[in-house]
Amino acid sequence: MSEGNSNIILCERGIRTYETYTRNTMDVSAIPLLHELTHLPVIADPSHATGKSKLVRPMAMAATAAGADGLMIEVHNDPAHALCDGAQSLTPEEFADVNARVAQIRKVI
Repeated sequence: MSEGNSNIILCERGIRTYETYTRNTMDVSAIPLLHELTHLPVIADPSHATGKSKLVRPMAMAATAAGADGLMIEVHNDPAHALCDGAQSLTPEEFADVNARVAQIRKVI
């Protein structure tokens, strides 16, 4: 921004901790905090934050409830055979389910 670029989006994708079950620990509280401290949009990346496809849906829902302006979610037709990050990728059907649930949350908030 100091050099004139106003096209900035902040992304919560987790922090490294000593916990080893997930790739990172997603700090959902950072989302409303960043909205309070900045004027910038905040998105969340539950795929890279957790590294596990089964955690993407609940973390996407939590991020949405916390006020995320958007989500980055990895989708692959065949995650088991993906060349990269298959363990965190959703199938198109799983993504449709997440999208529907997120839409319901957005209606409430």
